[in-house]
Amino acid sequence: MEFQKISPKTDETGSTRNQKFWQQFQDLWEAVQHKDIPDQIKEKLNNCIEEINLYPRGDKSLYKMVRKQQNTIIQILEKELKIVTMNYYTYLWMAIGTGGFGLPIGVAFGYSIGNMAMLGIGLPIGVAIGMALGASMDKKAKEQGRQLDIMLKY
Repeated sequence: MEFQKISPKTDETGSTRNQKFWQQFQDLWEAVQHKDIPDQIKEKLNNCIEEINLYPRGDKSLYKMVRKQQNTIIQILEKELKIVTMNYYTYLWMAIGTGGFGLPIGVAFGYSIGNMAMLGIGLPIGVAIGMALGASMDKKAKEQGRQLDIMLKY
């Protein structure tokens, strides 16, 4: 099964932000095409592209729909094949580290000193722990060939 081609869309407003996002989406689709993906998953991904191709040209809500489809493509790849974009796990674990590690460390530190204003000290510690865990997972994904050669900017 072949990957579907994206039909070019134009932005009537000429927004630089939308043009950059559209280029990012096309780069993502190119990176996906370089991976060895089973036909069953290709069909799901092609359905996302079909939805974009059927959307009217220059419609203002086009970019919302493209963003939704981009997230769907990334979720399908991550869930089904464990294929991720660059720094995927770093960003994910940075958020988890803040809430999962940083807050409890800050509460423990504030409680031990007797001043809960010190709660914020744990947050940067949690971010650092999360980034370290995420970076190691990103490195492992790259070594195993499960990483796309694109870094998404949201």
